Amino acid sequence: MQPYVEHANITVRHLENTIRFLQTAIPEFSVRHQGQQPTYRWCHIGTDATYLALQEVIERDQIDRHPYRDLGINHIGLVVEDILQVRARLLDAGYRENDLETDHPWRKRAYFFDQDGIEWEFIQYLSDDPVQRNDYSL
Repeated sequence: MQPYVEHANITVRHLENTIRFLQTAIPEFSVRHQGQQPTYRWCHIGTDATYLALQEVIERDQIDRHPYRDLGINHIGLVVEDILQVRARLLDAGYRENDLETDHPWRKRAYFFDQDGIEWEFIQYLSDDPVQRNDYSL
């Protein structure tokens, strides 16, 4: 068996906002399950093979972490079939795009922020060749 990432667990402010963001970007993502613990709500959203585990933050609205400087997740990368469609859906829904340089001959990328300020990277690979897909020379 080839190892792969099955899921990532992320704390968010409001489940509904993050679910709406993810399903806007990737309509094929479905909510696999939702639950309620005594102090928080959670859900698993994704495909049959992989998913994101979302947990609602407990009694805290202030985020004092600075991405790319403090410990924690900086962004989450999701592979998509058509980056132009993802980008159009997110822009049409009013989500803010990061202006990172994304030119590369073997992949197209777009970075967007959800309502919690979490950055998501969407990647469309333009080659099935692992050497080209994993090229970091640029």
